[in-house]
Amino acid sequence: MASVTYESVTKQFGDVKAVNDLNLDIKDKEFLVLVGPSGCGKTTALRLLAGLEEISSGNIKIGERIVNDVAPKDRDIAMVFQSYALYPHMSVYDNMAFGLRLRKTPKTEIDRRVKEAAGILGIGELLQRKPKQLSGGQRQRVALGRAIVREPKVFLMDEPLSNLDAKLRVQTRAEISKLHQRLETTFIYVTHDQTEAMTMGTRIAVMNFGLLQQLDTPQHLYDFPANKFVAGFIGSPAMNFFDAKITGARDDLKIDAGSFQLPAPANRRDKLAPYIGKDVTMGIRPEDVHDSDYIPGQMSTSVIGAQVDVMEPMGSEIYLYLLSGKHSFIARVDPRSQGRPGKKLDVAINLDHVQFFDKQTEQAIR
Repeated sequence: MASVTYESVTKQFGDVKAVNDLNLDIKDKEFLVLVGPSGCGKTTALRLLAGLEEISSGNIKIGERIVNDVAPKDRDIAMVFQSYALYPHMSVYDNMAFGLRLRKTPKTEIDRRVKEAAGILGIGELLQRKPKQLSGGQRQRVALGRAIVREPKVFLMDEPLSNLDAKLRVQTRAEISKLHQRLETTFIYVTHDQTEAMTMGTRIAVMNFGLLQQLDTPQHLYDFPANKFVAGFIGSPAMNFFDAKITGARDDLKIDAGSFQLPAPANRRDKLAPYIGKDVTMGIRPEDVHDSDYIPGQMSTSVIGAQVDVMEPMGSEIYLYLLSGKHSFIARVDPRSQGRPGKKLDVAINLDHVQFFDKQTEQAIR
């Protein structure tokens, strides 16, 4: 088992910095998720750790050992790829055993490890099949099994679920989480899917344009995003953003969004006071916009008028696409809501959860 440390790691391709001064300390036995949009540098960061790309500057450590110049096969890591990368002419057993045979592991030990991994993953009856005889989910389990038999210090996973259908993705997501708990090994997992990140990671590192935006637990990331990018990336549907101006006096601040006005949340007045007369960005998550007839529990709210543009019934809730003056935004409301396209609806904003961001820096105002 081992920790992983990125110390001011930069990877440059020509004039482009794919990873820019990345500092990251991943704890032993942690499940860390690197998440961000395509091209943000997350896969490059993983490949640098695996030794598949050369570092431009900085150091990567596995445990206490700097591995910049260590060959990939000697880093004691195992990687699971998006494409599975199975040998089509080999059986499942041989695919899982291949790396151990290269290392001249004794046959009895290979047999023990392969059968143990197959048992963990529930693919014991598939060991004599070829990859073409397997479903996508079964192939993914074989790829995981090939990594498990290595008994590495660190597991690296590069978007391993992206080729699976939605139902199988949810199922395999849970299996990987259970696998982490069982193996008690360091997992580093790359994805562009924020739902995967939120449900699997003990901590999440959000990246954009090669830069680490925020490193935190899933709930803290959701409740206290460091900047507008993180706030908009984490959460589904995405956070609603409004251009607004802070008006009024210190003890009676208002948030003027043009087509509607909200009182400043009591717990944010001190931080917003320096912005009186200035423009800010206000963020409200869809789940904090309620049909005023169905407000769950006790919360500090302010009611505004809106018109329903589109309705998406989801069974346990309804997504309403709303219009209020120049603003369009999404609400996740109670399934009993009578909001229908073309109708007016009063919606209640949960003021306790409203977020504010500096207009220039896009950093959170706290």
